[in-house]
Amino acid sequence: MLEVYFESDKEVIHFCEMLFRYNKQIELNWKTHEDWGNHLQFRDHIPNNDLVEAISQSMVDVFVSHRLGTMIEKVIREYYYYTNSDEIERIMELTHWIFSGEDEDSIQIRNNKDPKQVLFSLFITNIKNTTTIHFDSIVKFRLKVFKDKLIYLIGLAIDEFKREEDHQEFVNMLREYVVKKEPSFNIVHILQGSNFSFYKQNGKRFTKMELRKIMQNEPLYMVGLDSDELNLSPLVAMSPKKIKIYGDYPSEPKTLTVINIFQEKVDFQPYNKFPFPYYIDNHPN
Repeated sequence: MLEVYFESDKEVIHFCEMLFRYNKQIELNWKTHEDWGNHLQFRDHIPNNDLVEAISQSMVDVFVSHRLGTMIEKVIREYYYYTNSDEIERIMELTHWIFSGEDEDSIQIRNNKDPKQVLFSLFITNIKNTTTIHFDSIVKFRLKVFKDKLIYLIGLAIDEFKREEDHQEFVNMLREYVVKKEPSFNIVHILQGSNFSFYKQNGKRFTKMELRKIMQNEPLYMVGLDSDELNLSPLVAMSPKKIKIYGDYPSEPKTLTVINIFQEKVDFQPYNKFPFPYYIDNHPN
């Protein structure tokens, strides 16, 4: 008969919930052990491999929900020596995003690998061919391979955090620059796309030549902007009193950067609100 021990009441409840979700045929007896906490006894009426897989996967879920955050914070403090609570919180958020995010960026950062599979393999290894399983013992003494993997992922999160800090410093510098700069235009209209399209107050599109000429008159190199960049650089050079962006992706990175720099000067509206549709397909390059 297979026996499993959990010290935490919350964890054993979560474990049982997940266990029955994975296999409704499992039967067990639950009682309290004086020394080792919650004691589960499993009846041998389903194939052992199925039982071991369900137990392992359930333990992965319990670990991720109840232990992962603490382990991440401990690594950030003790391995990477961060002490500022705000910085630690942000790095933890980024680590969780890299660990289990489903968007393309997080998947790419973790190289298309699922860290939970490492956990699952370790629990399987420590559970099969034994009749007595102590969840707390496995977590404390048998997850070194996973912890090493986690240290690497937290390092990636810290890299992202530093990039965010650098970007924020860059945004702050540009914000100060445009606040002091005299506006060259009353209003500029922008259409979202792989690159922004800029339109004048009368609806005519700025040509690339016009944009380059505007940028040549500004010392953009002083604020780290490239004169060949045709999204943010033209806007900073123009520093209009009002910016209207039209599109269907308000959280698109270029758009967010413009909003962060120009703040209340920016008005975002849906693509179909663009007031000069004639000029979209009738403009010189």
